Parts: sequence; C-alpha cells; structure tokens
Amino acid sequence: MSAQSYWMQSAPGGTYPVLEDDLQVDVVVVGAGIAGLSAAWELVRAGRSVAVLEAGRVAAGVSGHTTAKLSAQHTLIYADLAPSTAQLYAESQRQAVEHVAATASALGVGCDLERVPALTYAESADGLDRLRAEAEAAARAGLPASFVTDSSLPFPIAGAVRVENQAQFHPRAYLLALTEAMAAEGALVFEGTRVVDLKEGEPCRLTTEGGQSVTAADVVVATHYPIFDRALLFARLRPHRELVVAAPIPAGSDPGAMFITTEQNTRSIRTAPYGDGQRLLIVTGESFTPGAGRVTERLDRLRAWTAERFASAEVTHWWAAQDNSTTDGLPFVGPLHVGARHTYVATGFGGWGMSNGVMAGLLLSALITGGKPPWSEIYDPRRLHPLREAGPAVKAQATVARHLVGDRLAVHHTDDLTGLPRGQATVIKTNGEHRAVYRDTDGALHAVSAICTHLRCVVAFNEAEHSWECPCHGSRFDVDGAVLQGPAVKPLPPVELDESAG
Repeated sequence: MSAQSYWMQSAPGGTYPVLEDDLQVDVVVVGAGIAGLSAAWELVRAGRSVAVLEAGRVAAGVSGHTTAKLSAQHTLIYADLAPSTAQLYAESQRQAVEHVAATASALGVGCDLERVPALTYAESADGLDRLRAEAEAAARAGLPASFVTDSSLPFPIAGAVRVENQAQFHPRAYLLALTEAMAAEGALVFEGTRVVDLKEGEPCRLTTEGGQSVTAADVVVATHYPIFDRALLFARLRPHRELVVAAPIPAGSDPGAMFITTEQNTRSIRTAPYGDGQRLLIVTGESFTPGAGRVTERLDRLRAWTAERFASAEVTHWWAAQDNSTTDGLPFVGPLHVGARHTYVATGFGGWGMSNGVMAGLLLSALITGGKPPWSEIYDPRRLHPLREAGPAVKAQATVARHLVGDRLAVHHTDDLTGLPRGQATVIKTNGEHRAVYRDTDGALHAVSAICTHLRCVVAFNEAEHSWECPCHGSRFDVDGAVLQGPAVKPLPPVELDESAG
C-alpha cells in the first residue's frame, strides 16, 4: 500500500522556478491550489498581469490530496440556509461545476471528467427526515434534487438525496493544464517561494522568505488557511483532516455515482478511470482534528470498512486531505478585512474545495476587475451572523484555549530519551523548553521546538504521516520542523539535546 496520493502519482507534472528577483505585476496570487489558480486564470483572461507564488509545488497541497468531487451537492447544507441564500449558493456552485467542464473542453484537457449523480445517503432510518428536508430545500434552490430510497451501492441504504448531472475529475491533471495555459498567456508562476509578509497600500508589497519583494495593485491570499489573518478569521475557522484510501475494483462493480454520508464519522465514495477493465475506488472518511492522534487506528478502520463494503477492494494507495469549516457553514471569499481595498482572501471550503475553489476564482476575479456577482455577499468574509455563529465560535475558541493551556501541562518532563523506540515521537519539557522529538528508523533523533510558530500552541505527532501538527489552527511540519501546511510560515526551530537524551 503506497502512502501517496493517486492524483500526485498519476500526474507528476513539471516544475516552475523559484522567484529570485523583485517583481511588479497587476495582481499577485499567493497559493497555487484550485482557488488561487482559478483566480489567476480568470485574471489573465481579463488582461491583468499576474504572478502566482507557491510555497511548495503547483497543485500539490490540498488540491493534490482531495477526493475531487465537483458538485453543487454538499452533504447537508440547503435545509440549513434561508431560501434566498440557498438559491444563491446553489447557483454559484452550479456555475462552478459547469465552468470546469467548459474550461476543460475549451483547453482540450484530459482530466477524466465524468458527469455522474451525487448522493447523500443514510443507512439508518433515523436520518431520513433530514434527508427529505434537504432534498426539498435543494430542489427549491434550483438543483435537480430528489429523495430516493435505493442506490447502486453494494449495500442497502435507508434513503438518500440524489442530485443529477454533477461531476468527478482528476484535479491535478486539470490544474496542471490550467497552469500551463495561463503561463503560455503570460502569467508568471513560481514554486518554492514562500510569502512571509504583506504590506497593504497602493500598491501592496509582499516579501518572500528569500527576501524578494513583489509589488502589485491587488493581492489574493489563497493559501487554504489564510497566512495573513487581519480579520481574525482564525477565530471563525475549524481545521479538520480526513483519510483517503483507494483500491482498484472491476469496472462492473463501479456504482456509477458519487456518495457521501455523515454516519460513521463520514464516508465518501467515488471512482476514477484506472485502465485494464478496472476503476479506482476512492473512499474518504474518519474526520479528525489535526494533532488529535491515533491516525493509524483511523486508517485501519477506513480500510476495514472499505474491504467489508466492497469485497473485491484491496487498498493500493492512501493519503490524507485537510480543509477548514467556517462558523456559519459558508466559505469566506472576498475582501481580506473590513478596511481592505486591494487584498482578498478565499478560505473555509468545508470539505468541498473543488466547486468552492472555482467559485472563489470567479468571484475574486470579478471583484478585482470591477464586477460583483449576485452571490458575492453570501461569501463576504466581513459578514457576521451572531446568532448562527455564536455556538460554533465559542466551541472552537474553547478548544484552542484548552490546547494552549492543557497541552503544556500534559507534557512529560524528562531529559532521558533512551527509551524512545525507532519510528516514534514524543513531546517533552526539559530546561524549561517544550521539545518535539522523533527517532527515525535508523535511530537518529530529530528535535525541534514543540511550540507552533503561528500562535504558539503545542504540536502533536501524527504517527501515520510522520508529521507534527498544531491542534489549534492546523499548521503541519515535518520531523525537522519545515512547514508542510499553514497558516504557519516559519519552521519549528531545531533544538539541542543533551547527551543523555540520545
């Protein structure tokens, strides 16, 4: 079983240069995932000079580890929205799905795009009333939605919301082709270029980790979790991580649709073309907070569930995806903060980053070029719904406070690490410092500060992915402290260990 995203393995792509000189353009897009690349593509088409700055590789972060459902059906959301908001949400998501299909066709992109229905199902009769309400609300909002009691799954269900004519595709193949197309039209794309500072003004100025300065009239922050949080959005975002397993199955066993349930800590199902008379079954689930631990146990449960429900499935790949949910359930896409005039953000996609990322690209490009889609206000980050957001916001901040205080008290005080087995890690406090220590399979120790460089929570180890994770805001680091995922932009600094610690 390969610990690698199938999307990354099957579409390795080329490389883009590191930014080495100062630069001036009309618009800088920070982050080369689906939101950033979609925005950049639309801005290039509108005649703007654009630079895309990516800390890692193009389409290799969250967008390279998604399930890649392209759908306006987002589990259970329409029944929780006001009817007018639901209509705007449905129309914006429908436009995003159709925009990808049209763009892929126009560019001749071979991204395995397939039109299939999307179903939110329940195995228990306890959830049927909510499914019926969701189907009715989605239909009123303008989607081809209905309530059904059967499906093509190889196990019985009690009922489902079915939405016709949605899509699934190869996200990295699509985004790599989109990047090549925009570069051919003049966009500047840089990999390995981490942005660490932003000064707003006319123009705006960004600074990279290497010291380069980038000047632009407008800036789009599309880093998944915003690395510049001047509207305190971190208080209204909840990071969550999910595991993904993939297994070849006979083409005749393909259920021919996309499925998701909130039962059993989420189970999401789709397939992809795989060749030789097979399809690749992709199952996502076991949602957890980064840094929550026991990831291997969660992975084992997901593999066991997949083998039980799909008898011929033998898992060949596994990976993990991360997203952020907002306190009111809708993404934040628009001006970065109340006083922002030339800075914009896209975040909080709630596990539906493919359609929401494309929607964000369309919305941000319109705002920058003087347009205003009718659905712009429902996504505006400056909105505030006190009654709806109060409970989730208080819960999220209570969790952060618990980690800030409790994790420090729970740390083991020791100077002796001789008993730490190979392949395992621990957080200790010695000489007044919190240290994150990992012993690799060769026996060497890797020690870094255990204090997240974002807002100083104590990190915890993900034993399945061999990474340090912040349970407060989702930053992730490798065993030597390098940033894997923001909002942190600075690594965990290395620390010295005493002789007795080895």
